[in-house]
Amino acid sequence: MSTRTLATALAVVGSLLVSAPSWAADKHLTIMLSSPDLAFPFSVHIMKEMQDEAAKLGNIDVVVSDGQRNSSKQSADIEAAITKGVDGIVISPNDSAALAPAIQEAIDAKIPVVTVDRSVDSVKGILAHVGADNVKGGEVQGELIIKLFPNGANVMNLQGQPGTSAAIDRNKGLHNALDPLATKYKFVFEDTAGFDRAKGLSVTESALASMGTPPDAIAAANDDMALGALEALKGRELTGKVKLIGFDALPESLGKVRDGSMTGTIEQMPGKQGRQAVDILVAFARDGKAPENKITLLTPVAVTKDNLNAGERLGELK
Repeated sequence: MSTRTLATALAVVGSLLVSAPSWAADKHLTIMLSSPDLAFPFSVHIMKEMQDEAAKLGNIDVVVSDGQRNSSKQSADIEAAITKGVDGIVISPNDSAALAPAIQEAIDAKIPVVTVDRSVDSVKGILAHVGADNVKGGEVQGELIIKLFPNGANVMNLQGQPGTSAAIDRNKGLHNALDPLATKYKFVFEDTAGFDRAKGLSVTESALASMGTPPDAIAAANDDMALGALEALKGRELTGKVKLIGFDALPESLGKVRDGSMTGTIEQMPGKQGRQAVDILVAFARDGKAPENKITLLTPVAVTKDNLNAGERLGELK
């Protein structure tokens, strides 16, 4: 073979090698995006961001699953996705323990799974988890209470949905911050309101009626419960007098922080979580690229009137 012929052949091979990654990048995918409950504004936001990211990456069909706060429904959706032969699943589980068998079934079927927002630590083989450091988020919530009340405070704790990693970790973080200072910071009421606005209202009304003297602060494990608690405070003319701190930085809550009826909320960057989860799944499904880190945790921040621009969804305020 002449030198010219050899050079031409090598150039052709080189061209093929250079173009090979683009074939993988163009590979058509069908992925399922599974939410625990699209009645949650927070979940709706994550879903929208994930769908937008899939559209940006291109050539991806998305199957949307709404768990409707029902673990059996969400598990059935996973089983249907397995039967359909999807190329991957991004899921925020309604209940970490209840969803574990269905997620394991997907992994056994060689379908990559990425969890977002809520983790499932009991299942081995999950490709990655992207979420907020919810323990740190709870600690940030407690640290804000300490800053607001340096001499001590009575605190009402509205906990999230039992069995979810987010509720467990946020509660742990809040206690991490306040328990070492228990002589000054006392939990005068703790109960679950299930991440639900109506329950946040009813549980707070009941608690306020039973305790006589209102607490100095209410820490809610999500904004829906905080907004429900706000209605209860309004009914007793306690708006602004009881410091109310939510978690999620929903646009509605950012508006309440701006007008002073809520003291603060915790930003956990859900849109960024969702986009990163889709990126990880698609990179693996298209070219086998495993994530550098199996667990990615974003650090939450407290948003008050002084730093409203830290809210990811501030632009949605009217």
